[in-house]
Amino acid sequence: MISRYFDRLLNTPAQSFFLFGPRGTGKTTWVNHQFPKAYRVNLLNESLYQAYLADISQFANELRTLKPDSWVFVDEIQRLPNLLNEVHHFIEEKNLHFILTGSSARKLKKAGVNLLGGRALFKRMYPFLPGELGPDFILDKVLTYGSIPLVWNAADKKETLKAYIEMYLKEEIKAEALVRNLPGFVRFLPIAALLHGQTLNISGAARNAGISRTTLDGYIEILEDTLMVFRLPAYELKLRLREKKHPKLYWIDPGLVRAVNNRFGDVYPEEKVALFEGLVATLLKAYRDYDDLFDEFYYWSPASSHNTEVDFLLKREDSFIAVEVKTSQRITGDHLKGLRAVAELKGVKRRILIYPGEKKMLTEDQIDIWPFDFFCEVLGRKGLWEGMS
Repeated sequence: MISRYFDRLLNTPAQSFFLFGPRGTGKTTWVNHQFPKAYRVNLLNESLYQAYLADISQFANELRTLKPDSWVFVDEIQRLPNLLNEVHHFIEEKNLHFILTGSSARKLKKAGVNLLGGRALFKRMYPFLPGELGPDFILDKVLTYGSIPLVWNAADKKETLKAYIEMYLKEEIKAEALVRNLPGFVRFLPIAALLHGQTLNISGAARNAGISRTTLDGYIEILEDTLMVFRLPAYELKLRLREKKHPKLYWIDPGLVRAVNNRFGDVYPEEKVALFEGLVATLLKAYRDYDDLFDEFYYWSPASSHNTEVDFLLKREDSFIAVEVKTSQRITGDHLKGLRAVAELKGVKRRILIYPGEKKMLTEDQIDIWPFDFFCEVLGRKGLWEGMS
């Protein structure tokens, strides 16, 4: 099967950059397409990896043969972080430009290696977005299997998802020796799937999982560093430490949530709420990173009410956009409770409810009700902040 190439929304940098993203998100395909003449160094090639491991000067000797201003593509840089010292040298001395891709930032962080002191940008690659797939995007299909390119382009998505999790455990976790107790980490993954879209209370989750708080926190850090999950903080004004709320946890792709929970068939109604909300969370995170659409985002839950919440609060300078996600086809007043409460927050310029229906609506108190497809269209044309005073 020949995989179709989809244009990605990631802008092509004009200077050296790191590009991180989970395995299978198409980093190598994108680099090969955007930089067809770059000199390639693939650290997944075991013989090359072993040669550099035995004598790192071989890497420098190869770079000396290149002309100034040449581009160099180093794939899976986390396998040999010490190469970054040579990268730094050749950026300075020969004006070479580097593309440094990886599926994990953990070894780079742990090793405390030279991260080039601002000489290279940091970029991220995400699963396919609706704006990249265009008419090929089908919401139910994405909620069922996700949109990681490796899976999306596969003839048998179920088996590819199963193999993806095995590959992640073998190549990311075991091969890089990220955990001492691999069976324990494997047992933890379904628990992490249940935390998708939930407020993350480490102590409570550890008790429920029957493992220590330190162990569970370490496992979640591994998922973060291998770019499988991210935490979304609560928006809070100046509170004492004991009053601070826990962050929420989101997986980067709905297919991964289901795969680690061994679910591959149709999406159950009880799954859909978290999967749909998580998809929107990933879209927002991707558009922030790709297009600087906003500065930061949070979830909002006022201290005065335990039952009121808004899924996402986007911040740009001193302005906010509140976003609520619902899976119901019919929107009622109860669905708008959080968005009505957040209107009291200073700086809120727009309130949006996203749902999988077809009609665009506007309430008397100026809450936008948008179909998911229209929301994606607005994101694509960078129109979230349009028409706001």
